[in-house]
Amino acid sequence: MKRTAGYLLFSLLLALILNGCAFNNNVTKDSNEDIFQYKGTVIGNNSAIINILGKLKHNEKFEEASLVTSEKPYGMTVTYGSLDTPEVEKEYKETAITNATFLFALIKNAKWITFHFDDQAYKITRSKLQDFHSNDLNEFASQKELEAAVEKQLSDDSKVNQFFAQ
Repeated sequence: MKRTAGYLLFSLLLALILNGCAFNNNVTKDSNEDIFQYKGTVIGNNSAIINILGKLKHNEKFEEASLVTSEKPYGMTVTYGSLDTPEVEKEYKETAITNATFLFALIKNAKWITFHFDDQAYKITRSKLQDFHSNDLNEFASQKELEAAVEKQLSDDSKVNQFFAQ
């Protein structure tokens, strides 16, 4: 009887462990879903925008998003916590450009985004960013294609600094 109870307890424990591993695999799979599933989102879709922000650069430092939907042009303010990096201003600028590029490519009616990092704020408009990329941001069809375009533009530090100087 004790032996049967021991096997039963061991089997139950094993089932719980295996079930926990399966749950973790599903979480990982969901977090790696293609961000382009949100293409066509509108500025009023809070949950989709939060999901997009959760997949962007420095998502672990994301604090809040405030959507402006009561008057045109529609936009948003995104606030991040402190970034721990040696070249903090460069990282702020690169994060703002990267995340704005993804947000404008995915959210069809957003016209401006303001990013707040500690004591720095960067306002980026759709038209200015499209000029920076020399492409209509709505034409990007995949995450890899958009990442390559962003990397290409960020490789030129003088172009990045000029973008924020205007």
